Amino acid sequence: MIVIDNINKSYNGRTVLNIPDLSINKKEILGLVGNNGAGKTTLLRLMLDLIKPEKGGIKLNDVLNSKNEHWKSFTGSYLDESFLIDYLTPAEYFEFVGGLYSISTKQINMYLKPYEDFLGDEILSAENKYIRDFSSGNRQKIGIVAAMFISPLILILDEPFAHLDPTSQFRLSNLISRLNSYNGTTVIISSHNLEHISSVCSRIALLEEGEIINDFKNEQIDIDKLKTYFFS
Repeated sequence: MIVIDNINKSYNGRTVLNIPDLSINKKEILGLVGNNGAGKTTLLRLMLDLIKPEKGGIKLNDVLNSKNEHWKSFTGSYLDESFLIDYLTPAEYFEFVGGLYSISTKQINMYLKPYEDFLGDEILSAENKYIRDFSSGNRQKIGIVAAMFISPLILILDEPFAHLDPTSQFRLSNLISRLNSYNGTTVIISSHNLEHISSVCSRIALLEEGEIINDFKNEQIDIDKLKTYFFS
């Protein structure tokens, strides 16, 4: 479970995020939607302790993220390309990430097997090609898989469908659902893609100017209602 307690974040005296309370249950897939500047990425960065709030706290599986780093051992994340190491090949990067989670080099291929179709031969067969030399879409794939193949208990992704072609978007939706179903992973996704986020998420939180203005759960998720908000 993720518990957000009275989080407030400001920049230059302007509040960009204000969430009195939010609980994300174990095995839930929460989608965060909202226009640019709504606070989605800020919330994810606060969850990962990349930035500090003015007040409040966030617990990941009962661990306060700002006080104890144990949460890192069961959390996978990919927000942007700053998470990558450009001078490594994909294989070297997966070995590096696996090593952080005590996955041996010999085990890497076994852990990556479910992601082979998503990655494709262009990535898997690139023995001497550095991450910096791949397209934006393939760099996105590498970062997402590095967050997922470690079988995290919590997975946090920012705009994971961006830069991906339709086939890859569909495959990613299936991989997220599979990780949630078979591993019991709690997933938090920020996305502008309403179709994909409504199909994969069991819950959707709508943000506006740093506040959650609607929280749709399970059968309450209505893609037409969401579209009405964005296109009215």
